[in-house]
Amino acid sequence: MSYKTTDGLMRHLRDKGIAVSGSTQKRQLINTGYFHGYKGYRFFHRAGNSLPFTSYGEVYATIRYDAALKSLLYGKVMFIETAVKNIAVEAILTKVRSESIQVMCDRAVSGYHNSPVGANVEKKRKLQQAKLNLQNAIQSSLAKEYRRGNPKITHFYDNANYSGVPIWALFEIMTMGDFGFLLSCLTYNVRDDISRRIGLNLAYDTDRQLVYKYIYMLKDLRNAIAHNAVVFDTRFRSVDPNRAVRQCLLQEIGLSYVNFKTIGDYIILVCYYLKILHVPKTEIKAFVREFENIRDDYVKSVNPAVAAIVIHRDLSARMTALKAYI
Repeated sequence: MSYKTTDGLMRHLRDKGIAVSGSTQKRQLINTGYFHGYKGYRFFHRAGNSLPFTSYGEVYATIRYDAALKSLLYGKVMFIETAVKNIAVEAILTKVRSESIQVMCDRAVSGYHNSPVGANVEKKRKLQQAKLNLQNAIQSSLAKEYRRGNPKITHFYDNANYSGVPIWALFEIMTMGDFGFLLSCLTYNVRDDISRRIGLNLAYDTDRQLVYKYIYMLKDLRNAIAHNAVVFDTRFRSVDPNRAVRQCLLQEIGLSYVNFKTIGDYIILVCYYLKILHVPKTEIKAFVREFENIRDDYVKSVNPAVAAIVIHRDLSARMTALKAYI
């Protein structure tokens, strides 16, 4: 199998109609990589939807646009994760009156014997299987962190004065995905309490799914950012929004649609959480302004054909609706 040097890759790009030359762009190509950079950013959503770049400067501008979005979003998503975890812990402790993980599983997690009224045998078995999967995931997480010597866990297992890891310590080590799974396994009453404590709009959420559905959506975004994957075109999205997810934001923000196929919808979701978590309006507005500045800088850096694909045509109108909501 043949290989190409950086100079060879630059010639290859020129053969593809991408103008690239000079030591500066050569260094940019070296630093961002041909496969991670050009190959990763040359399309929107899927490989067949190529972006009509005419110069490497546009490719590099797209990479920088993506990096700026990651930098903007990461801190906010981490804040939301921490806040929702803390609210969930308080609600669970209030329900079970114990710090014991086992008591939490017995009293706050749905299973065969505490399934919703009217649940058939198949539904009860599915709930029980999910509970067993959750318990297995919890033990796996504790074992992993103990093996790694995480002091948040070893402190309890290695101290004769403690009998086990408390619920709040478990939440400290849970990934966002595992946290979402735990939320999905909780009984309706506990999910309802957590949802109300957060301040979610429950008008269309009859099954109280929003509390974990939104976490799953934010988890996809968080993981993409953390692993330096592409985020600008939301290719990281692994789940489709259900009716409750869509209707909540439609009603709250006053939008005509929500589909999470563009990064603007994730900006809207983050702002929705920041508002219901009582973050000051000035901070949320500053977040939106920074996003708009990042967008505007990008539009100036690429040709109109690229901008028309990457920046959705009604993004400005959606941001105007979002600012009115804030």
